Amino acid sequence: MRTLAYILLVFISLSSCSEYQKVLKNEDIAPKFKMGEALYDEGKFDKANRLFAQIVPNYRGKPQAEKLMYLYSNSFYKMKDFYVAGYQFERFATSYPNSEKVEEASFLSAKSYYMLSPVYTKDQTETKEAIEKLQNFINLFPESQYLEEANKLVKELEFKLEQKAFSIAKQYNHISDYPASIKSFENFIFEFPGSSLREDAMFYKLDSSYKLAINSIEYKKEERLKEAKASSDAFKKSFVNSKYLEEVNKMVEEIDNQLKDYTANS
Repeated sequence: MRTLAYILLVFISLSSCSEYQKVLKNEDIAPKFKMGEALYDEGKFDKANRLFAQIVPNYRGKPQAEKLMYLYSNSFYKMKDFYVAGYQFERFATSYPNSEKVEEASFLSAKSYYMLSPVYTKDQTETKEAIEKLQNFINLFPESQYLEEANKLVKELEFKLEQKAFSIAKQYNHISDYPASIKSFENFIFEFPGSSLREDAMFYKLDSSYKLAINSIEYKKEERLKEAKASSDAFKKSFVNSKYLEEVNKMVEEIDNQLKDYTANS
């Protein structure tokens, strides 16, 4: 019985494949649209996409073109081909600005760019582009049903930029390039004033400033100690109960001790 069922299943599958190949090779566009839509509804997006790709040029200017272009664009999205999906949805929104699907298409286009954003350790050009696309969507559809999700995606992407900038600044600290580290952390604090990494950034800026001062040549040392002292004061004022407080206090003690020597000598 099981063998019979298996044979029947294989036969149906082969028949289905045969029918698909037949329609694929057929020059008639109507059966391609019909089968493509049926396959799309079944979740067989790759097969549907192949059929849609063959007929898109033939339907330009026809009443069915809007539906076809939406299905075609979304089949790329469902296949996780986000490069093409973003582009196709953008084309759809431009071609059919009055469509009932324009809001969804615009959102999915922007979200496709979000999906292309890499991990923060890599180049963030695509992340910046995704933020721009999502922000454009938010500006165009301020009352959208997708607004909450769009804002959430923007925050995620912005945090990637924060992580990237922070990691670069911290790397300078790690390799003992303290002037570059200080400058990078200053830029980070200015560019991302509300960042959840602000405490860490201010600590490592202080750490870089402290190490630069302590290891400085003599004629630059006093000035750099004062700059490190200013950084420690700013840090302690901003983060009274910081997790770094013990380390900061040790730095402050050393800075104060060395500054006393200059006061005594003067």
